[in-house]
Amino acid sequence: MSLLFSPLTLKSVTLKNRIVVSPMCQYSCVDGFASDWHLVHLGSRAIGGAALIIQEATAVNAAGRISYGDMGIWKDEHIEKLSAIVSFIHQHGAVAGIQLAHAGRKASCDLPWNGGLQIKSGDNHWQTVAPSAIPFYDTDLAPDALTKEEIAGTINDFKQAAVRALKAGYKVIELHAAHGYLINEFLSPLSNQRTDEYGGSFENRVRFLIEIIAAVQTVWPADLPIFVRISASDWAEGGWTIADSVQLAMILQKKGIDLIDTSSGGISSTAKITAGPGYQVPFAEAIKKQTGMPTGAVGIITTATQAEEILQQQKADVILMARELLRDPYFPLHAAKELNEDVEWPVQYVRAKR
Repeated sequence: MSLLFSPLTLKSVTLKNRIVVSPMCQYSCVDGFASDWHLVHLGSRAIGGAALIIQEATAVNAAGRISYGDMGIWKDEHIEKLSAIVSFIHQHGAVAGIQLAHAGRKASCDLPWNGGLQIKSGDNHWQTVAPSAIPFYDTDLAPDALTKEEIAGTINDFKQAAVRALKAGYKVIELHAAHGYLINEFLSPLSNQRTDEYGGSFENRVRFLIEIIAAVQTVWPADLPIFVRISASDWAEGGWTIADSVQLAMILQKKGIDLIDTSSGGISSTAKITAGPGYQVPFAEAIKKQTGMPTGAVGIITTATQAEEILQQQKADVILMARELLRDPYFPLHAAKELNEDVEWPVQYVRAKR
């Protein structure tokens, strides 16, 4: 059997293969509410054979949205539609996961197809927050530096979001600590210039994430997995490095985190990133080999052969795919054929299997 189509058990959850749908924002919500678009979008990837479907960055409070079109889980009314989506995913053999997020200083933006720039006034504008009052772009409005009381409130928002995620039926939580959003802003010295216990030293800068994890674990069942997505490198001088990521992974392993979803970048608007097929895989490999922590590889992974080689070479434990699964929701079914694996198809589609 290929490794790509071998099962993986994380606590009480068994993934039928190693193909994971990476969280991909759809910017198609009103007031944070999921819609039929999300049911079809996420449901089609379940039908397409992915093992785990991680829902897009879902804001733990309204100010934590990247845009006014972002999904939310900051109020109980959001649960009903999310529960219907989760039920459909589980009915079709996949595991439903959710990425809990706060956009920090990269919030209050327009939709990508409208340019994606920060909205500075009007109905779809709100005040952004961050560890320090440093904007992402020089042309952005400065965020408010969070007070300690506001930090505590945000940690509680993550906790309450986890409560709602459990009620909706999700089996995996991923905490979004990457791509220049709020948790990542605390981690990186480029965006965190605080002088209290949440800034300065490595131990202080990781404190916000560690406290979120502790809060979530008080309400999330011990037998269900928690992932953390990180930016393994800021790709910028003076920023967060892969050595920092390895050190963080060691801490997260002791805290009971089950997998590091290993991405990179997003904290600096001037970072120089050389992208190419599998360009972020070495980050996942370094963390896995230096700590023994399970990792997910992501970043321009587009073929079954490429994904299989990553796993065979023990560079990661799962493959997270984004754009390729936008192009082809049924990539896992096609990949199985390419690797000569006989996998189960939806009964409605079996007549097209051969």
